[in-house]
Parts: sequence; structure tokens; C-alpha cells
Amino acid sequence: MTLQRRCESIRSLERDCGLFKSMAEPIEPPALRAKLLVKGTVQGVGYRAYAARVASQRRLCGGVRNLDDGRVELDVEGPKDQILTLIDDLKIGPPTSRVAAVEVEWSPATGRFSDFQIWH
Repeated sequence: MTLQRRCESIRSLERDCGLFKSMAEPIEPPALRAKLLVKGTVQGVGYRAYAARVASQRRLCGGVRNLDDGRVELDVEGPKDQILTLIDDLKIGPPTSRVAAVEVEWSPATGRFSDFQIWH
């Protein structure tokens, strides 16, 4: 079998069976959802803007809002490794914040978000 014939056979397998397709396309990790509750001095210090900027840089989707009890809530969807990195960033926060704790509740992603927003 000639080299040209082998290549044609491989291309026909790829076309007919979808073989090798995943090798050419980047494999994305499955998305998860994390509901995060941040406690401490996190309101009135630019925390929501910080969280939104960092989440957007990580290409995560969802939103952030202040809660009446002084906490900040984030609803985030994306790859788990990116969410874990976000959580590490949230524990630090902007310079004027003082984060006491970040609580995490994991669940399957819903796919309802297309970007990251600050909710009011």
C-alpha cells in the first residue's frame, strides 16, 4: 500500500467515523457550578468589582452580589481548576478587604450564564 493510499484510508476513517477528531480539537474539562459565600469585611471595599474582574480573567461565567447580612455571594460556572484558582484569589481579595472565610457548594453546571456580571 502506498503512502498516498494510506493517507486516503485514514482520511476516510476520520470522515466516516469521526476518528482522530478529538486530537485536533482542544479538550475542555467539564464545567461545574460553585456557589460561594465570602465572609469578612467584603462590602464597601471594591470586593464585587475585584471578584468580577478575576472571574472574567479566568473565563468563568456567573455573577456576584452583596447580601443583606454583610457577605458576598458568587454563583460561578466553569472548569473546576479555574474555579479553585478563583477561590484562592477570593481568599486574598482587594487590599482593603479582610476575608474571614469562603464557603463552597458544588453542583453540576446549568449553562445559563454567558459571562460574569455584578448583580445589584
